[in-house]
Amino acid sequence: MTNLIIADLALRGGGQLLRRAVERTLLGVTYSRADAKNLVKGRTMAQSLIGTAIARIATRSVPGAIVVGGGLLAKTLYDRRRGKGAARADGAKAVAKQAEKGREDG
Repeated sequence: MTNLIIADLALRGGGQLLRRAVERTLLGVTYSRADAKNLVKGRTMAQSLIGTAIARIATRSVPGAIVVGGGLLAKTLYDRRRGKGAARADGAKAVAKQAEKGREDG
């Protein structure tokens, strides 16, 4: 039983480390390495829980994937309708705020 607990902890910890590395790498395409690290670090508990829940819904069933994909499509179309400039400005403000929080926490 102890070996199962150790294996579970190792898998969960390793999965979390891998997920953070992938997130930093993907964000590093658009932002600097330091900003990408601060963005991942500056995420709130609510953002993490919501992201995990959405990913779980999308990966567990086809209807879930359709709902999540439809929501992402709707958000993209909404942003396009508002105008690229306004959507990018709002996004840049949110990213700057989250990166600043990451710098403060670190």
